[in-house]
Amino acid sequence: MRVQPRPEHRAGRAVRFDGFPRGAQAVRAISQAALQPANLRLLDPAEARQSGASDGRQAVLVLGFESTDHPVDDRLERALAICRDHGGEADAPRGGGDGAAGAWREAFLRMPYLRDMLARLGVLLDTFETAITWDRFEAFHAQVTAATREALGEPCRVACRFTHVYADGPAPYFTVFAPARRGDEVAQWHEMKRAASDAIISAGGTITHHHAVGRDHRPWYDQQRPEPFAAALRAAKTAVDPRGMLNPGVLLDPELP
Repeated sequence: MRVQPRPEHRAGRAVRFDGFPRGAQAVRAISQAALQPANLRLLDPAEARQSGASDGRQAVLVLGFESTDHPVDDRLERALAICRDHGGEADAPRGGGDGAAGAWREAFLRMPYLRDMLARLGVLLDTFETAITWDRFEAFHAQVTAATREALGEPCRVACRFTHVYADGPAPYFTVFAPARRGDEVAQWHEMKRAASDAIISAGGTITHHHAVGRDHRPWYDQQRPEPFAAALRAAKTAVDPRGMLNPGVLLDPELP
């Protein structure tokens, strides 16, 4: 556990882009400039619309800096300059958590409650996340979105945002909405999950980023994981869990006697 003082210096803005790819290019430049923003979340138009951050015609970047030690306005201004270089237009400064950034934050906090209600109303709603390098992101995003939509059929909505960003690439997080097939929801979910996961692996992404592997992801984890790494993991597990009691069969098949 890490404990540190509450930040005393904060600065942030929302920036709008004509299209998700242009926003992604700006986010790549910011992450590779080593400005270390505390918040660098890019919402595609569908994600921005469903959170109330925009009317669905633009992608929105939620950008923020904070520090316990010194003002961060200069870092924000440099990041905004990078956004302008990539066609971004920053919203006017707002206080009190208003504006697009505040709308997205409130929607994010309400989502678990909304998810449960939508499920009761007959809506299939799920999320999945991954990671990909910058050079492959645009084609990757198009391929995964198309495969997921094809599996669900119309009408459906596949939205995407960046939850984490690195110099090497982003962690895209997809949200899926579609009318549930009453009485057949589990099979419908498996069809969507299989199509999305196959597309992720085919396009060069990871089967998961921060939500762990688990049994649902195991078939694609086996495809992604090199065999030498599997051998090393098996040896480590044998050393610390010789009786195979910890999550048997999740990452590795149980050792037979």
